[in-house]
Amino acid sequence: MTILSAVASFAVVAGLLTIVPGLDTALVLRSAATHGRAHAFATALGIGTGALAWGAAAACGASALLTASQTAYTALRVAGAAYLLWMGIGMLRALRREPVAAGPHPEQRTVRLSGSYRRGLTTNLLNPKIGVFYMAMLPQFVPADTSHLAMGLLLALVHDIEGMLWFTLLILGTERVAALLRRLKVSRRAAQRSLDATTGTVLIGFGLNLALSEH
Repeated sequence: MTILSAVASFAVVAGLLTIVPGLDTALVLRSAATHGRAHAFATALGIGTGALAWGAAAACGASALLTASQTAYTALRVAGAAYLLWMGIGMLRALRREPVAAGPHPEQRTVRLSGSYRRGLTTNLLNPKIGVFYMAMLPQFVPADTSHLAMGLLLALVHDIEGMLWFTLLILGTERVAALLRRLKVSRRAAQRSLDATTGTVLIGFGLNLALSEH
């Protein structure tokens, strides 16, 4: 297997994984609708940075610990589940505290781009299933006589590029939907509350699934 054929083959697998709706998609869409384009791209960049970190760990064999050690996997799984539950419950609690007719969304006044970036990064790093995916898939696409670290980073970068392209389409699509809602005179705050309720519920669902999953 040549480097070119390995990258092409991995791109197909990673591309299919990218377009499947999941936690990353929910976070980027919510960030785009609530905070705008810049925050959505910051969230996506954080997710991509996490993918690069997992790619490097898998290439170096560090993420083999997740498959070899049940304790390490469980610890990361519990931490990730707790983080998702904390975010999801926080969103739902904020909806109960804030009247529909209230002023600007609280997060719009306080969240910085760095905060959106950290949210994407932390969510990705605390998901052990991402690490297991990279550990299982990357070795199959590393040609003989190549640097494992360099190849792992290259493949993770390919995944990142595909992810950013997909997220860009989603972000631009969200802006179109927002414009349509304005034309229909749908309250922006009401739409954001609905999205927050949906995203919070999705995060709780992912958190519970991660907490109850053993693999």
